[in-house]
Amino acid sequence: MTSIATATPPTPNPAVRTTTAEVADELVSLCRAGRMLDAINNFYSPEIVSVESMGNEQMPSTMKGLDAIMEKNRWWTENNTVNSATIEGPFLAEGDRFAVHYNFDVTAKQTGKRNQMEEMALYTVKDGKIVHEHFFYKTGP
Repeated sequence: MTSIATATPPTPNPAVRTTTAEVADELVSLCRAGRMLDAINNFYSPEIVSVESMGNEQMPSTMKGLDAIMEKNRWWTENNTVNSATIEGPFLAEGDRFAVHYNFDVTAKQTGKRNQMEEMALYTVKDGKIVHEHFFYKTGP
């Protein structure tokens, strides 16, 4: 079973990542290991902007700042069990962007309903930190 929010203590003085490719490779590596909170702690800018393609009153589509992103991840793990995850990429673009394809098998803790979630995330890197992420969802069959 994979948990996207399992955290270990932050890496002491992680090596400075200066290129988009280095940040992308490390982010994907941590996500594949189920260490999403470590990825956020190590690679997200304090001014991160996160955009979900859908939102609601409880979870707005646009969130700003590291604390908001950590809260979003806390909410996610409190409300979902990740049964399995497949993470593909990174897919590098010219310049400061890369994409990652995520496919999750999750169970909602409140209802017990199991569900497949597929999304593509587009990340923007500045000065070795992720400053923007945007999630796009696959809908339909």
